Amino acid sequence: AAMPGLLLGDEAPDFEADTTQGRIRFHDFLGDSWGILFSHPRDFTPVCTTELGRAAKLAPEFSKRNVKMIALSIDSVPDHLAWSKVQGKGRCQGSSKGKVHREESTGLEPQQQGSWTTICPAPDLVSPHPQVFVFGPDKKLKLSILYPATTGRNFDEILRVVDSLQLTAYKKVATPVDWKPGDSVMVVPTLPDEEAKKLFPKGVFTKDLPSGKKYLRYTPQP
Repeated sequence: AAMPGLLLGDEAPDFEADTTQGRIRFHDFLGDSWGILFSHPRDFTPVCTTELGRAAKLAPEFSKRNVKMIALSIDSVPDHLAWSKVQGKGRCQGSSKGKVHREESTGLEPQQQGSWTTICPAPDLVSPHPQVFVFGPDKKLKLSILYPATTGRNFDEILRVVDSLQLTAYKKVATPVDWKPGDSVMVVPTLPDEEAKKLFPKGVFTKDLPSGKKYLRYTPQP
């Protein structure tokens, strides 16, 4: 299982790792920022190369949202540096090296082994599949997505999700299906009508339903 034992709302492991930007401790790296950790099966894979290039291109957008990006791969820091040159702009940071066969006594190099796993200072974050982890300034996991290696990640969707996470973290709203920044949002069900009217001076609008229930309450994005 990916990220075993770590659920939404759990605190991120405060691991230490060597990166292309030097040695870091994860909580210090995040500071008071949001953070996105992208895991990659390994460097120099074609799908992940396109992803890293896209992440670099969108770095200003993530920066505007106070989001730091870091990429976790099983290869060495020199490999990460070489890979970043291939994909153009190495804005993402690669984590520590470490490929170790389950039967270490064989003495074979990792490339020669038919089966290997990964070892790094953050074992809970290691996965053979591409993943996206979003952490808040409180160092807690806000979102995780697991992808197959053959399907590239949609960075427009990741930006949209970050916008939703940040909006709903600070306002008593939720974002409906297919929401985009600027669209109306939903008032959370736990907020009484009178309080909602005070919090959302632009107005609260209820959608009529066949059941007659009035629980779908919308307001312009605050």
